[in-house]
Amino acid sequence: MRGYETKKTDYGGRVEELEKELAKTKYNKKTQHHIGLVKAKIAELKEKSEKKAKGSGVTSGYAIKKSGDATVAFLGFPSVGKSTLLNALTNAKSKIGSYDFTTLDVVPGLMKYQGANIQVYDVPGIVEGAASGSGRGKEVLAAIRAAELIVIVLDVQKPHQYDRITKEVYDAGIRLNELPPDVKIVKTSKGGIDATPTCKLTKLPLATAKEMLQELGLSNAQVVIRQNITDDQLIDVVKGNRVYIPGVTVVNKADLNEKKAIAVKKKLKADVCISAKNNEHIDELKEIIFTKLGLVRIYMKEMGKEADMKEPLILRKGATIKSVCDKIHRSFANKLKYAKVWGSSKFPGQTYGIDKEVKDKDTVELHLQ
Repeated sequence: MRGYETKKTDYGGRVEELEKELAKTKYNKKTQHHIGLVKAKIAELKEKSEKKAKGSGVTSGYAIKKSGDATVAFLGFPSVGKSTLLNALTNAKSKIGSYDFTTLDVVPGLMKYQGANIQVYDVPGIVEGAASGSGRGKEVLAAIRAAELIVIVLDVQKPHQYDRITKEVYDAGIRLNELPPDVKIVKTSKGGIDATPTCKLTKLPLATAKEMLQELGLSNAQVVIRQNITDDQLIDVVKGNRVYIPGVTVVNKADLNEKKAIAVKKKLKADVCISAKNNEHIDELKEIIFTKLGLVRIYMKEMGKEADMKEPLILRKGATIKSVCDKIHRSFANKLKYAKVWGSSKFPGQTYGIDKEVKDKDTVELHLQ
């Protein structure tokens, strides 16, 4: 791969060259090593190109001011019905039109569901090449990186757009429905690349991983690989600028062809078929969004009183009694003596400390000093 190093700064041209080579190289055990190194080189050149572009001027983007218990972003090609869906889910009044590019800015709305206030925003429709900057695509994709859930909206008549959308999302450094690879890299001052796998590596040979790390600019580092990773995942770890966001796929305009909508849903493993225009299956989508966000409802109780079952405290899965304290007031955690929990406890009103994990629909009574 060192043969590709030249004094040229035409990063785009060199990336195109390497991508063509990658496209015509069949993946097998003999080419696995070479493909890994080519991918690493492409990643390096793309990063240099982005840095150069940033240094050449300031690009305006879409500003998102977060609010509510969670933030959800819609993503799709023009005219798939995102604006109609936003209006159906929230209190937004997004402009609706039968022509492309109706939404020219970020349009936020608030979805109230199961006691949660969920911010939902629509962004302009993307086009092919968005991750490279086409149609202000970089700004659009940068805006959705701030979301805690991405809803891909598809037109039932254009299911082929799904692969194009997911490619643009991937190229923008967004990993939908993935967890960060379990790899730890610590840079050192000497010693070269010391890579230790704690599991069997079948997708990426250790020798290839080491050379890729060098190609990615690491000369000395201690690397612990605890997962059977791919070459792409190794690149993601090194670059460190990827975001891992859950996603939901919606097949819209199902009223136009219900049979086809069901077939598309099955083929793409989409989450739900809807008709935003006719308000069909909107409640089902709300439940999917709530569940996918991993939200939990905690009902608070004062001593000697009934629990407040109307306005739950909204937290995330994995929340603890400390999370409950922090959500109410930042001083409560330090003042806590104990908490009583109904619901997930072994018996009603069981006493716990600050590290007790709370579950959806638990009732909690805090006892402070």
